[in-house]
Amino acid sequence: MSSPTGPASGLPVRMPRPRQPGRHRRPEPLAAPEGAPALVLAVPGTPSAATRSLSEEVVSIARSELPGLDARIGYLDGDDAEFPTLTSVLAHAAQERTARYEQARAAGVDAKEPDGPVAVVVPLLAGPDGALLRRIRQAVMDSRVAAELTDVLGPHPLLAEALHVRLSEAGLARADRARLFTVATAADGIILASVGGEEAVQAAGITGMLLAARLAVPVMAAALDQDGSISSVAEQLRSSGSQQLALAPYLIGPEIDPGLIDAAAKEAGCSAAEALGPYPAIGKLALAKYTTSLGIAPQQAQGSPVR
Repeated sequence: MSSPTGPASGLPVRMPRPRQPGRHRRPEPLAAPEGAPALVLAVPGTPSAATRSLSEEVVSIARSELPGLDARIGYLDGDDAEFPTLTSVLAHAAQERTARYEQARAAGVDAKEPDGPVAVVVPLLAGPDGALLRRIRQAVMDSRVAAELTDVLGPHPLLAEALHVRLSEAGLARADRARLFTVATAADGIILASVGGEEAVQAAGITGMLLAARLAVPVMAAALDQDGSISSVAEQLRSSGSQQLALAPYLIGPEIDPGLIDAAAKEAGCSAAEALGPYPAIGKLALAKYTTSLGIAPQQAQGSPVR
């Protein structure tokens, strides 16, 4: 029988668990601030059902990491029917923000007039591609909406992790160097294939160094959109002692024709892994670009430790 002060004598009393003090205290969950700009994922390439599925999974990951996030998808080559263009998505976001403010005022709410960016545009690109970034910037300008455009997602340790996973899924790398087993088809040299010219190759090379540390094999970046770049890098790797090469696309997927990866693998005489696709790190990095732009994220996405 219970008393007004608690359970009857002899019954255990459950006390609330105290918060951990100091630096070991678990951080409070982050949520999107009220009225925060939309995160608009700028998706390059020819839209398709596969592209939409990939993009929706990326924004779903971002939403799961930041409750309350308004995340949208704008296609660089959309048709404003099945696939909304980046320009129209930005314009619609601006119209919705204005409508919410006017509705609040009409209801007698002392709402603050919205200011600041309507959206933060995050390019769905692993590395820099000058031509695509110029088109994304132009689409933002054409919308006549106050929006911020972030950098591309890489280079970043999480992308090295994603490349490692894609190579292991294709049987071209060990999933974990700490485990004592061999992979007969494991590559002893990796071609990191990018698009965007020399700038993209240099940026991919930074992630390539992180991948090389994970795999303990040489990794060299090459350009899919430069004649002879893939074969030249393949020759350099073979000349330095690598015999079994693998091609790792430093690409998310929609930005290129999938046939380019197959053609590059044939050119290099090796097997290829899949593009990065909707790997969870892609959504986390897109969100990190958004939150960093707004100054609301004290923690950045971290890569997993090298094994």
